[in-house]
Amino acid sequence: MADYDFDVLIIGSGPGGYVAAIRAAQLGLKTACAESRETLGGTCLNVGCIPSKALLHASELFDEAAHGTLAKWGVKTSGIEVDLDAMHGSRKEAVKGLTQGIEFLFKKNKVEWLKGRASFESADTVKVGDRTVRAKNIVIATGSSVTPLPGVTVDRERIVDSTGALELAQVPKKMVVIGGGVIGLELGSVWRRLGAEVTVVEFLDQILPGFDGDVRKEANKIFKKQGFEFKLSTKVTKAERKGDIVTLTVEPAAGGAAEMIEADVVLVSIGRRPNTEDLALDKAGVQTNQRGQIETDHDFRTKVPGVWAIGDVIPGPMLAHKAEDEGIAVAENIAGLTGIVNHDVIPSVVYTMPEIAGVGLTEEQAKEHGEVKIGKFPMLANSRAKTNRETDGFVKVIADAKTDRVLGVWIIASVGGTMIAQAAQAMEFGATSEDIAYTCHAHPTHSEALKEAAMAVTGKPIHI
Repeated sequence: MADYDFDVLIIGSGPGGYVAAIRAAQLGLKTACAESRETLGGTCLNVGCIPSKALLHASELFDEAAHGTLAKWGVKTSGIEVDLDAMHGSRKEAVKGLTQGIEFLFKKNKVEWLKGRASFESADTVKVGDRTVRAKNIVIATGSSVTPLPGVTVDRERIVDSTGALELAQVPKKMVVIGGGVIGLELGSVWRRLGAEVTVVEFLDQILPGFDGDVRKEANKIFKKQGFEFKLSTKVTKAERKGDIVTLTVEPAAGGAAEMIEADVVLVSIGRRPNTEDLALDKAGVQTNQRGQIETDHDFRTKVPGVWAIGDVIPGPMLAHKAEDEGIAVAENIAGLTGIVNHDVIPSVVYTMPEIAGVGLTEEQAKEHGEVKIGKFPMLANSRAKTNRETDGFVKVIADAKTDRVLGVWIIASVGGTMIAQAAQAMEFGATSEDIAYTCHAHPTHSEALKEAAMAVTGKPIHI
């Protein structure tokens, strides 16, 4: 049998793929990464996590200046206006710097970038563009793409997906977001802050599917206060564009009379689906489940020897940091080490203002496993949040009633995405609520709210 061209070939250079490639190379394996984009980093870096955060930050600064927040601090402003071209410029600059950073890391670690779209020829052979290569181990890390909505055709002008919503040339007067999940709320927040009227249409009876019930209810109240309009338990059946106006036909999810909603921009944001269709997986003997996902074992092996899969193409939350951890783990497993990802402790964050974050079980999920104890602490009673006038939200700790082990932590706070890291680390070490409660937290910090919520589990918070 002919020699292999590579010890490891990664298909896809998103957060999972590029991290897997770098880690494999660090472990002494001859590594290549196939990527069809002109830049590395996948959806997250090019048209997802990173550019959306750039616009979220820019829009937040504008909102503070234009709508009186800075004035309350004695910082008086006048003549405030949006320079959308400059905002887009900052977004593009951030993406360019980070994609070039990954390219540098590939060169530094001697990872070969195979430019082109990859598809299997056999279980150990892949065609990338015009080149065919063999690899002892192949890792599928092709990520996910936007789920289409029947009856609504994305035209990238007036009816957009998440990528198009990052590139609007002007602020919409009225935007309808189809889907009340993370992406829809984040991008809806960008354009609402910049002046758009935003209506969110959600099929379910509450926003943020999968999040803790208390968090979902409180988030709804906060977003309404910020000017969002919600149409819950509502489905979109049709979209028609005439000129610059899009007319949506909506009706109750349970059935009923239809009504029309007009907007100048519609964002379709109902979720994502794994990119497994164009890989010729059948030639490798790899099968997908009903959701188009590739099933793997605990070590990320597929049923085909030498073929592995990580990230959005396998079951589990479609999150960049989950894919990154899996990328490190799969590389270590291929190298003969022990790579492990604890999928019970994967944090999720919504980068709105305030941020919404959670890790572990929701209260509803935890109660299905047995008796629980709950501790909650409002940000209104946190000294740093009150000083900063960031009092929306709370911290919620869910613990096992018998063992006191922390099962889940949910946070709505201005820096919730940063605060959740402590909770995740505590849970990784098997912490009890008492462990967190008796850990000294610096004062004054937002994180003291987590300590107080942990104290509230046993009914002894200090500041409420």
